[in-house]
Amino acid sequence: MNAYLAPMEHAPLILPVRGHAPQIDASCWLAPNATVVGEVTMGRESTVWFQAIVRGDVAPIRIGERVNIQDGVVIHGTFEQSETVIEDRASIGHKAVVHGAHIGKGALIGMGAVVMDGAVVGEGAVIAAGAVVLAGYRVPAYTLWAGAPAKEKGAVRPELRQHLADTADRYVEYAGWFR
Repeated sequence: MNAYLAPMEHAPLILPVRGHAPQIDASCWLAPNATVVGEVTMGRESTVWFQAIVRGDVAPIRIGERVNIQDGVVIHGTFEQSETVIEDRASIGHKAVVHGAHIGKGALIGMGAVVMDGAVVGEGAVIAAGAVVLAGYRVPAYTLWAGAPAKEKGAVRPELRQHLADTADRYVEYAGWFR
């Protein structure tokens, strides 16, 4: 038996903390059970998916344009020590953790990966699923890193570069399905 249940009205949890309210561009899409709190800035057409948490309560978080923060992701930082920056068109994969790190333009943080305080992931770099980028690591642009702790495995191939570029656009499209 197929039954259609009318959706209930839900809204993401958006809270000010310590005098800082999230600044979210009107073109962004947040899932009904996403959480965004504190000193967070989100650029044009970025998305925060189901059960993701962007917690700018103890350190600022800056998110560029067309960034996709996928299901179950946690974005956070360390009090008075780190700021999290995620540049334009980056993709943060399901259940990844980005903690006080800088993620470059068009980079991919794979599913379940962890990127720790002070780490810098270069433009177009790929952090493989389940990888752990330790605090302070520098990941060069357009390189692939995997393992725990993460180590460089080579260059990001041109076809993967194009796939990453397309991912930002696809997530904007997916968000349109829910509007």
